[in-house]
Amino acid sequence: MLLQFERLANDRTDRIAVEIESLVIAGWAGRDAAAIEHHIQELAALGIPRPSTTPLYYRLMAQTLTQQSRLTVLGPDSSGEVEPVIVAMADGLWVGVGSDHTDRKAEASGIALSKQLCGKPVGPRLWSYADVEGHWDELVLRSWATIDGERVLYQESPVSSLRTPRDLIRRYTSTDMLPAGTLMFCGTPGAIGGIRPGTRFEMELKDPVLSRSLIHGYDIDVLPVVS
Repeated sequence: MLLQFERLANDRTDRIAVEIESLVIAGWAGRDAAAIEHHIQELAALGIPRPSTTPLYYRLMAQTLTQQSRLTVLGPDSSGEVEPVIVAMADGLWVGVGSDHTDRKAEASGIALSKQLCGKPVGPRLWSYADVEGHWDELVLRSWATIDGERVLYQESPVSSLRTPRDLIRRYTSTDMLPAGTLMFCGTPGAIGGIRPGTRFEMELKDPVLSRSLIHGYDIDVLPVVS
């Protein structure tokens, strides 16, 4: 899947097209066992079974990645989740923001299947991971969902609630690096008020140390379920 990014490193920007060959979703990626359990129970309320282990790595088709401003889904039971994403390139690791948009009804039957059913929106801008790794725990994740016509804060948490990208990479590859052409979603905080669908999803990865943010948003078009 060919994606276009604007990259920022050491106050210098460039634009690059990247062929993503491997898409990995790191699930149950929290550092705090109690927070993981909370998210497991949050999903269990929707009939979604417990994971076999944590963290858990789901492999998806790279073709599900999208940078479009609209996402089309089947049925009314999907929702977004803001996550840091890591993009591995020949010149190192880059960090962005994305949404692990998931069909919650299908998730009750199988998490891997449900994740494959929805597109995975990714923002168009990246930071060099080397520029933020030293203060990674200061970064903040936020998302907003438009629900019943009202824009509400849907998620908010420092990324310190999640395992670091380097930790997730080591657990996945047994090395400090991902193969070039790999994109990894790195976990999400729980939803404020519980998981629920909306008509628009907006996300932010904020760096208060360097006073900047990665942002992206998309509208959600729902196709009817017919039989």
